[in-house]
Amino acid sequence: MQDWHDLAALLGPGGLADMFSSPATPPPDWAPVFTVTGLQLVGPEDPQSTVAPPRAERSDVRRLGPEDVPDMLDLVASTAPGPFWPRTIEMGTYLGVREGGRLVAIGGVRVRPEGWSEISAVCTAHEARGRGLAGQVVGALVDEIHRTGDRPFLHVLSGNTGALALYERLGFSVRREVVFRGFRVPG
Repeated sequence: MQDWHDLAALLGPGGLADMFSSPATPPPDWAPVFTVTGLQLVGPEDPQSTVAPPRAERSDVRRLGPEDVPDMLDLVASTAPGPFWPRTIEMGTYLGVREGGRLVAIGGVRVRPEGWSEISAVCTAHEARGRGLAGQVVGALVDEIHRTGDRPFLHVLSGNTGALALYERLGFSVRREVVFRGFRVPG
């Protein structure tokens, strides 16, 4: 029970606990918010096996910084790629594409268990979809991850067939099914 108390203190009243593939049951006063199935995909081990566009074709993909967070939060709010909070960018490298000054595509590296780097928050503004921007961002992230010696992995909702097809074109393959569960801290 102490673990739940510590988590509640960390998240604060009303905070959201994302229980990624955890069978743990929170205290009864924690409100369930969502339960959805997804897939964990692993990227190619060999940096040359990706079919992403060559680096030279991605000149509009740039590194994002703290000054970009408001625009990132706006894009995430309109596309719902999964958990992304004001300080998520501090977890790793985030890249994006701007058109006419507006941020229209992002993706980044969130967690790095030994030998691996997780690509997360991949999203494209609705009006900019179908032009390969997500593929450019993910391809650039895969390049960066391979330069560190890690192997990329990511998660996608089972029903997101468009994203799944993109990731498979980029050399990712399904590793296993996962379950995302969210609970709201009382308060």
